Amino acid sequence: MFEDREQAGDLLALKLKKIIKGEDFIIVPLLRGGIILGKRISDYFNLPQKPLAVKKIAAPFNPELGIGAVTVDKTYYFNEEMIRDLNISADYRKKALENKYKEAKLLQEKIEKNIEKISYKEKTTVVVDDGVAIGNTVICASIYLKKQKVKKIILATPVISKDGINSIKNYFDKVISLKIVSSFSAIGEFYRYFPQVSEEEVFSRMV
Repeated sequence: MFEDREQAGDLLALKLKKIIKGEDFIIVPLLRGGIILGKRISDYFNLPQKPLAVKKIAAPFNPELGIGAVTVDKTYYFNEEMIRDLNISADYRKKALENKYKEAKLLQEKIEKNIEKISYKEKTTVVVDDGVAIGNTVICASIYLKKQKVKKIILATPVISKDGINSIKNYFDKVISLKIVSSFSAIGEFYRYFPQVSEEEVFSRMV
């Protein structure tokens, strides 16, 4: 169990030492939880970070269960197997996608006002999140980054499920994790202290 996101970020940085060499890297924390870990990693290696807003699309009547994700240019990913199993309508998908896209776009616009403009092109990007259960959010991030013509995409996360690895393995050049577990329902299970991350804290981690 990790004490908090800061400790998990420090441990990830140590594991990334064998991979991150030189300046051809950008740390891409996923908002909001990934920003705390991403900041620790970017500071450790003295690398730029470019946070990315990716919003989970939840199943109807179950806000904790993600069926997909969408990011700032409306790049999206839906877990088609889950959607078939849950018999989710096309109308629900369309409305949920539009709503979450607006949230992601608004948050990213706020972020972009506070960070230096950085191009992803031909860079090795390190996507950082505080945990991966199913993988929808990080898959969406990977699809977006490939559209930006990055050189490589690495995922760095403290904990990931076996199902998550199977889902994402074709979307990343490398996956770095500290714990691989059979399954879990909530990322917070692996942290002693795991509060929600506010927008104010996001901005404080970008300096």
